[in-house]
Formats: sequence, C-alpha cells, structure tokens
Amino acid sequence: MSGVKTAISLDKELLLKVNRLANDLHVSRSKVFTLAVQSYLKIQENKTLLAQLNEAYEDFPIKEEREISKSMRIKHSKIIGQELW
Repeated sequence: MSGVKTAISLDKELLLKVNRLANDLHVSRSKVFTLAVQSYLKIQENKTLLAQLNEAYEDFPIKEEREISKSMRIKHSKIIGQELW
C-alpha cells in the first residue's frame, strides 16, 4: 500500500512523546501514527459492534414468549422426573 502524505498539527509535548516512542520501537514516526490510528479505528469499530449487539439483545420477551417458556419448563420437569437416574 502506498503512503499518502498529510500535514497535522500536534502539541509539542505529544510530538516529543511520539518521537521517543518511534526511537524506542525503531520505527518511523509515520509508523507510530499509522499504528495508533489503526488501533483507534479498531476500538471504535468494536464499540459500534458492541452497541449493535446490545441493541439487538436488549428487548425483553413478550408475554406470549414468557408463557411458552414457562410451559416448556413445566413439560421438561415432568419428562426429567420420569427418568430413572
């Protein structure tokens, strides 16, 4: 993948920290930014997915579903009660 150059403004202290990290990791400053943005995007993607899952599973069973579930538990208990353990 070819890189695209861009210009960004950073706080001086943040830039110093990025430079130190790049030196510690023996990678370019651009690589540090790339890794950071990829990580941030993955976190946001996971938050979005979690929100979608929470929304999908947040509904409670309606009255009819609760009655069916109760009936199934009673039938299951009767069947299990007849088993010879």
